[in-house]
Amino acid sequence: MDPRTAVAAPGASRPPGPSVPGGAETPDRPAPTASDGTPGRSRHTAPDGTPPRSGHAPDGPPSATAEADAEGPLASSAAEGPLASSKAEDPLADAIREPASAVRRGQAADEWPVDGPSRVPVLRDYVGSGPPTYEPEPTALPPAEPDGLDDLVPDTVLDGARYGTCTLRAVSLRGDSARYRGEPRRDALLTARFGTGDQALVLVAMATGARAAPGAHRAAADVCGWIARAVGRSHARLVADLRAARRGDLKSGLHRLTDRSLGRLRAGAVEQGLEPEEYSATLRCLLLPADPHCRTRVFFGVGAGGLFRLRDGGWQDIEPGTAQSAGEPAAGAGGQPHGPAHETFRFRASVARPGDTLLLCSGGLADPLRGEPALSEYLAGRWSGRTPPGLAAFLADSQVRVKGYSDDRTVAAVWEA
Repeated sequence: MDPRTAVAAPGASRPPGPSVPGGAETPDRPAPTASDGTPGRSRHTAPDGTPPRSGHAPDGPPSATAEADAEGPLASSAAEGPLASSKAEDPLADAIREPASAVRRGQAADEWPVDGPSRVPVLRDYVGSGPPTYEPEPTALPPAEPDGLDDLVPDTVLDGARYGTCTLRAVSLRGDSARYRGEPRRDALLTARFGTGDQALVLVAMATGARAAPGAHRAAADVCGWIARAVGRSHARLVADLRAARRGDLKSGLHRLTDRSLGRLRAGAVEQGLEPEEYSATLRCLLLPADPHCRTRVFFGVGAGGLFRLRDGGWQDIEPGTAQSAGEPAAGAGGQPHGPAHETFRFRASVARPGDTLLLCSGGLADPLRGEPALSEYLAGRWSGRTPPGLAAFLADSQVRVKGYSDDRTVAAVWEA
């Protein structure tokens, strides 16, 4: 259906002028202007030519982490509360039942395309109180060296697959700030299948290099490659543990593999004469068995980001806690923590239900998802259906922007049939 064809939601008032998806302004909202007065541009440059600042500043504190897994070795956890935010009091589970509360470009929305009994919010460029500082498309390319072309990182990578009862969509894209400044994407994404048939195991690994550190993109790519090799060599044992619901064996085994991969990262920093913090990265992974009779989904890793579940139209923040009781220190040789900012090892094994959508993401999406209710509400409306979006639609959804959040975004979502 053409996204421009929309109807007013029940009980909602229509604006006096047309609403044009993709960014055209309405009569009650003037177009953004640049510092030189030129209409129609959303970026702003200081008079001295200094580019705008990057980073984010969410208005509220991050939500509390979810409760521990429910009783049983791999039972799905008890229903967590809706994704918390200081900007909204109503549970996000009401987002689907109350489509009039969804968000148009920069203001309350009342137009939704109708697709049978379901209602899905139209595609947006951004949500929230106003347009982001930067332009929505890439501006400058990162610098290149003639003898170092293998070091170049594309602006965006996109992947997808379907195995067993789950459909995977994954994307990593350069943030608005890096696009404007001509900096490489610090996020890395790796998707891989090990084995064949019902014995296959799908790995999704994502990493984020240290901010403002030389070679941050290389550190992220390296640690993704190392964990993938370790998982690939152990995939037969991991599949057996998944099928037998051996949660303790999975947790300890994956902790060791993560420990070794991050240890190699520290060794690489020493070889380059760098401080460990200058050549480090977060690491977040998903294990998805191809066996349709095994619905166990395993998350593990070290460092900031988000793990969410979309169930019954509402988001649940199921990121494992960082306290000692919820995770163990990622220790290297001699027992010294070597994860980013001495983070703890995080692990969660749960059983998926039909209709669930599991979302793993780097901090570039986790932060605005927790800090801007309009974004969590919007994505809940877009991704609640059991029919997964195509690759192009998933990319468009994943890059819906929020003012004040301009970091790289890496996103992996799994739809359960």
